[in-house]
Amino acid sequence: MSLSLNQKTINRASLAEAVEVCARHGIEAIGVWREPLNDSGVERGAKLVRDAGLRVSSLCRGGFLTGDDTEAALADNRRAIDEAVALGTDTLVLVVGGLPPRSRDLAGARQRVATRIAELAPYAGEAGVRLALEPMHPIYCADRGVLSTLDQALDLAETFPEDRVAVVVDTFHVWWDPRVLPAIARAGARIAAYQVCDWITPLPPDALLARGLPGDGHIDFRTLGAAVTEAGYRGDTEVEIFHADVWAAPFDDVVAEVVRRFAST
Repeated sequence: MSLSLNQKTINRASLAEAVEVCARHGIEAIGVWREPLNDSGVERGAKLVRDAGLRVSSLCRGGFLTGDDTEAALADNRRAIDEAVALGTDTLVLVVGGLPPRSRDLAGARQRVATRIAELAPYAGEAGVRLALEPMHPIYCADRGVLSTLDQALDLAETFPEDRVAVVVDTFHVWWDPRVLPAIARAGARIAAYQVCDWITPLPPDALLARGLPGDGHIDFRTLGAAVTEAGYRGDTEVEIFHADVWAAPFDDVVAEVVRRFAST
């Protein structure tokens, strides 16, 4: 697997800056986020990536399908599919959404995800883009992702053709699951993206920023990476870090360390 830099790892960077730093450090792929892409303009952003000779490993992120406004959610995700096409990637990562405000109906939220994925899958299929469901650690179930395990994501994905709905294996979110290895084997060709970062302790006050550089925490990357490879995945390994100290550091320092860690893990 080749290295891809997820843009969030250098969160303060514009798309142009992220593309430039990837090129300087010999990284051939980038995981693009929609907000900086739209800041630059989708057509200009796509041209920046192409002109640098980079490929886009994924577009982050669509999803947030559990709210009350169905049409707004569907329209935003159709725009995200169009943006993925413009970037030349077939992978749109979906963070499916948490509980709606003032709701405790977890089963209902999960059903909303399934219903809205069914609405989006034909549009994605016609565009040649896979909706990649990202299961998230249970600490994010209330506010970000009501799919908490890879098996849950696969239960939903498998109701659709594999060229339309797939899954993300993100080490931060799945490493703890006692069924993660058989779930990865089950996923097989439905693995659309492999994202890596480490689980560090103690957790910071904002648990969203607990994602460390590989090697700084508790995750067994060799075992998980081998399982993903054995399942047949041949795409990029996308390093995606959410950590205040990493975000505050100079971009070149961070990316140089990412390259070094990737070579040694």
